[in-house]
Amino acid sequence: MRLTRAVVGAVGTGAALLAGVTAIPSPALADGPGVGTPWVVSVGDSYISGEAGRWAGNTNNGEPIHDAGGAATYFDNATRTAETINRCHRSTAAQVYVGGGVNGLNLACSGAKTGTVPSDGSGYFKPGLDFYNGTRGKGQALMLQEFATSHNVKMVSLSIGGNDFNFGAIVQQCVSDFLASPSWWKDYCKDDSVVVNAMSASNIATQRTNIKNALLNVRTAMRNAGYADGTWTLLVQNYESPLPAGSAFRYTESGYTRQNTGGCGFWNADADYANGTILPTINNTITGAITDTGMTNVKTLNLSSAFNGRRLCENTVGLYEEKGLSTWRSTGAVDKTEWVNTIRTATATGNYYIQESLHPNYWGQLALRNCLRQAWNSGAPRSGTCVRGANGVNASGEPNMLLN
Repeated sequence: MRLTRAVVGAVGTGAALLAGVTAIPSPALADGPGVGTPWVVSVGDSYISGEAGRWAGNTNNGEPIHDAGGAATYFDNATRTAETINRCHRSTAAQVYVGGGVNGLNLACSGAKTGTVPSDGSGYFKPGLDFYNGTRGKGQALMLQEFATSHNVKMVSLSIGGNDFNFGAIVQQCVSDFLASPSWWKDYCKDDSVVVNAMSASNIATQRTNIKNALLNVRTAMRNAGYADGTWTLLVQNYESPLPAGSAFRYTESGYTRQNTGGCGFWNADADYANGTILPTINNTITGAITDTGMTNVKTLNLSSAFNGRRLCENTVGLYEEKGLSTWRSTGAVDKTEWVNTIRTATATGNYYIQESLHPNYWGQLALRNCLRQAWNSGAPRSGTCVRGANGVNASGEPNMLLN
């Protein structure tokens, strides 16, 4: 068997879904701060944009088995024929479309950092949470400001920080180390420079400041649009664990099955480090940044354990072929398959994108939508920790979740 080093992209999401996606209508002349139909607007990165929202669970037997969203999943222009910003992957499955009398607008972008990147390593424009205004586009704070001026924005839902911590490069390093070393002489990523630098005290302090400033930019945008601080809510979510602890993988460390079959090429020790150090560090930095802003209209959505039991390669779920399921529509598929998209390498083909790797898939996105709806709380936003509820789905086809 010939092996190649994994090249994992930046981690930077069907008809039933289309009903939840709100096209932007021409507002009434009076619409604006406090007037008109309420809106929830999402800003930030791939974990809120809807990256990987096309695929329900994972399989190695072909796209039709789990293609829940279809070819137009990431098309967000007015006619749903293309992306407004290429590779932002604002999915039809994105969590912002909570329904129930409130409209949703998705301004988030896969790969976004706190600050705008006019051209990333692949030449794509990545708007950050700032007021950038250049030839290729605008920053998300500026986009929010312009939208909120003529629409009644009651809540802004935000996810940011993972790309500032270079999470995509960390995943790439971990998978590369797994594929390039044997089980009797493991090469771990947890002690490699990309990880050590990301987890250093100086970088943590830098990213805490960057995240704080991004949150303040959102407040500035809303103030510039005419909103008093107490008239809207900023809901800041953290990141969920996408991989289980090493002992809970359903594939052994020996051989290359973890990546070749499961798409989860991490050594046990690196998975443990990701759950025990990397994820808590990023999430704690976000919490600290919120405190640093001094903002009083912030609520928090803790997602750190929301996918436990449904994570990539976890021994409680499996691929469709491993569970004897023929399609994502099969009874029980939501509870037997993974809610996190497989890690794809340079061999990704067809309609799969490398950048979809390790993101909440269709099931995961709908679970997060359920969480967000409960946090919206019929217009009285509240904080909470979101975890899985009973098996099955609710009336909207979303996995049952509980906001505690």
